[in-house]
Amino acid sequence: MRSAVRAVYLVGLEDSGERLDKWLTEHLQDDDVDISRSVVQKWVKSGLVTRIPAGNVKASDPIEPGQQYAVEVPADDPFTIVPDDIPLDIVYDDHDVVVIDKPRGLVVHPGAGHPRGTVINALVAKGITLSSLGGEMRPGVVHRIDKDTSGLVMFAKTEVAYYALTEQLRDHTVDRQYLAIVHGRMTHQSGTIDMPIGRDPQDRQKMAATDNGKRAVTHFQVLEKFERYSLVECRLETGRTHQIRVHFAAIGHPLAGDQVYGRRHSLPIEGQALHAQTLGFVHPTTREEVRLKSPVPEDMQQLVDKLRSGVLC
Repeated sequence: MRSAVRAVYLVGLEDSGERLDKWLTEHLQDDDVDISRSVVQKWVKSGLVTRIPAGNVKASDPIEPGQQYAVEVPADDPFTIVPDDIPLDIVYDDHDVVVIDKPRGLVVHPGAGHPRGTVINALVAKGITLSSLGGEMRPGVVHRIDKDTSGLVMFAKTEVAYYALTEQLRDHTVDRQYLAIVHGRMTHQSGTIDMPIGRDPQDRQKMAATDNGKRAVTHFQVLEKFERYSLVECRLETGRTHQIRVHFAAIGHPLAGDQVYGRRHSLPIEGQALHAQTLGFVHPTTREEVRLKSPVPEDMQQLVDKLRSGVLC
């Protein structure tokens, strides 16, 4: 008997008016579900996709900000998150929200190719209950950072927290600041990269700056310049997949160590030199502002020190 993995997706402001089937296909692909638009259309027709709380939908329905859609993704076997005893640096934890300082190399949630060994597996092992609204493979996940990006990532433990935090992300009121080392001496001290991002038409496993993509905005401030690199602080206005990596590659300053969008010869670091340093949000129930900051990881700090001293050029 076939079972299904349930996932819930929230429509953002920038998605207004888009067809349901096109929008949903892109979001499923972002979650490592190998899916085509025609298959999503079949799911919609068979009732596997519903709007919360209105019910049945059509593939051609235009979506509106704030709408939520539940998807029953067919699976051969029931999915169960297996607890994994992985060390985690939990920097904030209360009844509603848990925030961890993720090390480079750790995946946020289970997905295709990595059913275990993720942050979610580790949280379950610690007895932390997360909201089910994100779906069976993404319980409580309201935003993500890449496997080879380090830093702060938050999870919702209750339905109230999930709705409140996803709404803040949709409205671009969550403060997410990153530290990055990029190739080249940047000519501008500060600026904004406003380029739409979508699937790379030549490689569906990658993202690209493309006219057919969704609006993506990254603000940056150059903190320090070296001979052939720059230390940059980035603030996300939107949160597209691989946004900072794609944006800086598009303007000719790819991230150091980025094996996907970067250069073959780069700095000695495992993964891209990108760290989610600051996270600020309004608490879902107390309405107080929460602002957290993560120290620069040792591998990035060593690179900066060597760049300053001229050991690395």
